[in-house]
Amino acid sequence: MRAIILLGSFFLTYLSIYAQETVGGKVVKNTKDKTYQRGEQKGDETVDKALNKIEEGLGSIFKKKDKNKKKKSDAANDSEDTTVSEDASSSSQSSSTVSNSKSVKINSKFDFVPGEKIIGFDDFSTTDRGDFPKGWNTNSSGEISTLDDNPQKWLFITKDGYFQPDFVTDMPVNFTLEFDVFTRYRSSNILEYQFYILPSSNPRSDLSEEYLNDYFQFKWMACEGSSSFYIVENGETVGKNEGFMIKDLACEGDNKEPPVFAKFSIWRQDSRLRIYVNENKVLDIPQAFEADQKYNVFKIGAKYMNFSEQEDKDEFMISNLRYAVGAPDTRNKLITEGKWVTHGILFAVNAAVIQPNSYGILKEIAGVLNDNPSVKIKIIGHTDSDGDANSNLTLSQNRAEAVKTILVNSYGIEASRLQTDGKGESVPLNQNATATEKANNRRVEFVKL
Repeated sequence: MRAIILLGSFFLTYLSIYAQETVGGKVVKNTKDKTYQRGEQKGDETVDKALNKIEEGLGSIFKKKDKNKKKKSDAANDSEDTTVSEDASSSSQSSSTVSNSKSVKINSKFDFVPGEKIIGFDDFSTTDRGDFPKGWNTNSSGEISTLDDNPQKWLFITKDGYFQPDFVTDMPVNFTLEFDVFTRYRSSNILEYQFYILPSSNPRSDLSEEYLNDYFQFKWMACEGSSSFYIVENGETVGKNEGFMIKDLACEGDNKEPPVFAKFSIWRQDSRLRIYVNENKVLDIPQAFEADQKYNVFKIGAKYMNFSEQEDKDEFMISNLRYAVGAPDTRNKLITEGKWVTHGILFAVNAAVIQPNSYGILKEIAGVLNDNPSVKIKIIGHTDSDGDANSNLTLSQNRAEAVKTILVNSYGIEASRLQTDGKGESVPLNQNATATEKANNRRVEFVKL
């Protein structure tokens, strides 16, 4: 009887939440406590391809209806031409939630490997709601906001313009940039979202294209998913593709109210540039840059294509910007040096749930183990210092077990070759004083036995 009562209570709670989602409620919070009508929400870790799009961000607050549709797999490949990946419009995902109790299907096409040395990371956790974040510049205005009662903070871009993190500078020829975006079409003010990679000598200079001679630009239309890119050298456009579709950036069907959550991952290796949206590679350009061309500016923002002074504006937010350099050499580090530490295996906040954008790293380590069948390793988890020390110790142990589980169940590594351990927050690499330092302390260590 008690179980029935509890089940009934849960069901009534669910109906209450669902009614709030479909009727309306507070979505964006700031110091003025503005109220926005809520659309259908995305991102619950228990449903299809939208699982874990936000790296250690939104958790499970946003829910997406399971459409139960079979989607084509991403046909991205390594082309020798300046091309969009063959299936840039595909929003396929063959992955699901990873835990220490489940096996999952891996998206074998996802080959993104984040840089190992984290130069800058900002989740805006140290900035108060309503304030503009320190270490950023803009020619517009914005403020830090939250969504419902979730503590994850976002930079809410309140006007068209461009926003620039000061810690993204002196970019080497091998770097990665990752960030989450939230967009929602709410008005006739059609937004075009854009980001630039620039070799500007003055990072705070005007972005007007008439003043730019060299840059890479990527842009997409609000809710439509129609995207374009441009490569400009010495004032001339030397590469472009306009109007290709990326479904992960589009609203569902004809309904333009539901928000869109997506994770961008940008990877430069010498002249080659790859861009991923969620787990799909949407661009792979072998000759995007001159091999020795240095870039030192990253700008992201929005441009109103049909501006009007109505109160409801399209919404555009960004969070969890991660800038890192260097590519991991798993074969050299683990086999010849006996140890390899990675910051690229990412988990949901306060959980042993591996994020889909970790699959590139997992595939790398699995390849090393398959090529060296006699090697045994210990997997060691580490956390930052946020929260209780005992809880962090348990969390780090569970995360190590989650890595072992996916290596065994999805990549066929013998369980007897893998040991696990967790150190919690007890072996920090720094003082845990900033978001960047905390990001560097959250890591997984592989030790050859």
